[in-house]
Amino acid sequence: MIRVVLPAHLRTLARVDGEVNVDVAAPATARAVLDALEASYPVLRGTIRDHVTLRRRPFVRFFACEVDLSHEPPDTRLPLEVETGREPLLIVGAMAGG
Repeated sequence: MIRVVLPAHLRTLARVDGEVNVDVAAPATARAVLDALEASYPVLRGTIRDHVTLRRRPFVRFFACEVDLSHEPPDTRLPLEVETGREPLLIVGAMAGG
């Protein structure tokens, strides 16, 4: 079971409170987690990654174990702490501007 922390606006959209849990077979990857997340919460399709290309949206970041995983290939294995449920995968909305 993978623990996922969503930003507040996506929790509201998915109508969930706090963390969500998704079942992903080992080895867990960001792609597998997002596939499972979108299968469980179809309303999230297109919010975290593009509908067509399935690439991460520009202002969305992934963190685990205090490491930015946003630019890792989507099939890179997630840290063991995430895979075992000890640490969550954080999906964070980035900000830009001036």
